[in-house]
Amino acid sequence: MPNYLDSRHRHQILQLQDTWTARTEWPTWLLLLGTYGAWWSVVHFSPFAGRLLTVLLLVPVITLWMSLQHEMLHGHPTRWRGLNKLLGYAPLAIWYPYTLYRDSHLAHHRDDALTMPHHDPESRYLDAQSWSRSAGLGQALHWLNKTLIGRVCVGPALALAGLITQECGRLRRGERQAWLMWTTHLACVLVLLWFITSQGVQIVDYLSASVLALALSMVRSYYEHRPADAPEQRSVLNEAGWPWRWLFLNLNLHLVHHDLPGLPWYYLPRVYRERRADWLQRSGHFLVNGYSELFRRYAVRPVDSPLHPRS
Repeated sequence: MPNYLDSRHRHQILQLQDTWTARTEWPTWLLLLGTYGAWWSVVHFSPFAGRLLTVLLLVPVITLWMSLQHEMLHGHPTRWRGLNKLLGYAPLAIWYPYTLYRDSHLAHHRDDALTMPHHDPESRYLDAQSWSRSAGLGQALHWLNKTLIGRVCVGPALALAGLITQECGRLRRGERQAWLMWTTHLACVLVLLWFITSQGVQIVDYLSASVLALALSMVRSYYEHRPADAPEQRSVLNEAGWPWRWLFLNLNLHLVHHDLPGLPWYYLPRVYRERRADWLQRSGHFLVNGYSELFRRYAVRPVDSPLHPRS
């Protein structure tokens, strides 16, 4: 638990973690069953819904699944890492193996390295050398990626291109873990594609829904970090409304999550509300009044520079 918390705040959080809800994790279990059920229902009844409606329904379900995977890699709903991996391994979102997502995201939680290129695996910033190498069209794409509409439109392509480049390098080097992970993931993806086609869903439609879900998830990550000097001032407090909070499982309160990564998703708003002024002060007032504010201000205007200021 962070050292900056006073004894009263620590006691409140320990009390929450000792509740029946936290011990049983029934909200996460219920959501897990509901998400699997929703995914199966959309796929199974796709012949009745039609192609367009099937894609439109799959997008929020897959987005919610990615949020649930994030919850599971942080130690929910069980204390057993292997069981959580088993529960969250299904490649409903296609592109990222669970193990890769888990390991890179936990590395991202080294707050001293947040936003730093080559140190933070989820950094959206470039250092001077990478920036100079991406001259011309590359720099234009990175600037476009700093607008919210650009992030939604080109962000998935840039992310997947980076994934392919990095992982192909590991495979070429013969890294055993990479080969095992991708072989297992590919086998699971093939089983999933066989199942959805047996239910009448076309592969191109499912892949389209997965890309759109990835784009939707990038609304959350668009401005959840900034390159501030103090690590605790690099994570946002976004007071988002429904349905964003539900879709992203309260990760809009990103500083609370980074400070208390083991706190389950359903307690993040409560912990934030009880000490809102303290959280705002700790974040350096890095506050966003919902995702609508981001759309109004940064739909077509870059939120900041793709070049990290420390470069």
